Amino acid sequence: MAEKKKRRRPDPNSEDETHQPFKNQIKPDAVILQILQKLTDSVRAATEASSSSSKALTLADLALSESCREVADLSLSSVQSTIESLTLKIAHSILSGNGFAFDVPSRSAANQLYVPELDRIVLRDKTSLRPYASISTVRKATITARILQLIHQLCLKSIHVTKRDLFYTDVKLFTDQTQSDSVLDDVSCMLGCTRSSLNVIAAEKGVVVGRLIFSDNGDMIDCTKMGMGGKAIPPNIDRVGDMQSDALFILLVEKDAAYIRLAEDRFYNRFPCIIVTAKGQPDVATRLFLRKMKMELKLPVLALVDSDPYGLKILSVYGCGSKNMSYDSANLTTPDIKWLGIRPSDLDKYKIPEQCRLPMTEQDIKTGKDLLEEDFVKKNPGWVEELTLMVKTKQKAEIQALSTFGFQYLSEVYLPLKLQQQDWL
Repeated sequence: MAEKKKRRRPDPNSEDETHQPFKNQIKPDAVILQILQKLTDSVRAATEASSSSSKALTLADLALSESCREVADLSLSSVQSTIESLTLKIAHSILSGNGFAFDVPSRSAANQLYVPELDRIVLRDKTSLRPYASISTVRKATITARILQLIHQLCLKSIHVTKRDLFYTDVKLFTDQTQSDSVLDDVSCMLGCTRSSLNVIAAEKGVVVGRLIFSDNGDMIDCTKMGMGGKAIPPNIDRVGDMQSDALFILLVEKDAAYIRLAEDRFYNRFPCIIVTAKGQPDVATRLFLRKMKMELKLPVLALVDSDPYGLKILSVYGCGSKNMSYDSANLTTPDIKWLGIRPSDLDKYKIPEQCRLPMTEQDIKTGKDLLEEDFVKKNPGWVEELTLMVKTKQKAEIQALSTFGFQYLSEVYLPLKLQQQDWL
């Protein structure tokens, strides 16, 4: 009887292009590390050159045709005295027969301005009255007065509370937390201070893992020893200091799922980096933390977001600022973030199967077209090209689409190859 041929099992480590496309194109880690070192050196050289030649450009240095409003970090005593001065001004207005009204800076989209020289969105200096004696604004004027009262209490007691705490002090008045949150931003803008100066913080959302050591309220934190969950980014950035790192770059990740994959694979040990995520839409604490790392460590920031209009919007919030908080963009934006992936051109380049791509909705397409009209997108030809391709093909994909080639394809093939090819915008 003829001997049966044994069926060979596929080798999971084989470089089969059908299973892990482009794996055989990856060069040794040492070569990729040299590329990353050159990137880091160039960023540090550029930073030192700009800091030695002149001071950082500010809004005040620009001769803009219209005045704009910016806030600054203020001490608790300064915030307290500003609230008291505002209260006396209103009392004087009432006694003189002019009524009770707040002069509130307008934070509408029409009052935003993108400044190319600063590469961020700022707020024009336009205000609107919020009178108590008007049916349309009486409730919002009351909420504004209540928020000012609560902030004054925080100044006197020198304590921090969360936005949720603030909402629960007067649920029947605020009705919904979005209303108290919105007025809190109004108050910050009215007083001319950053929101962190008000001692109102958001619940912890962002996390960091990788090659970073920093002090949190006096305790030294080593982010390589935080497990795959990482270290929660402190909501009060004032507690953070003494940052130390041997990383070559910061990897900014949109989604929690991708962050967990990279953390569990300890991607930061293979390619020395710091991995950060805000688990979606970035919160203030994560934006402040990222900026602090960028400025103190002088590292390049590479962003990994979904290939959809919202991924690019999230990237732009980190880089250029959000319209909702444009009054504080000087403190919340991180300059020169590179778009690493997932980009629309990657879908064909990396042979992402059709079943892993999603059709864009009408709202997605509208958002994409609206982004193409934004000045902060127009300034980057690469962004325009990628976004135009996305709108044309009407296809989007999440970072997890790469899992079709294996759960570790992101960390073992996609990112190493991207870094090797310096494929970022």
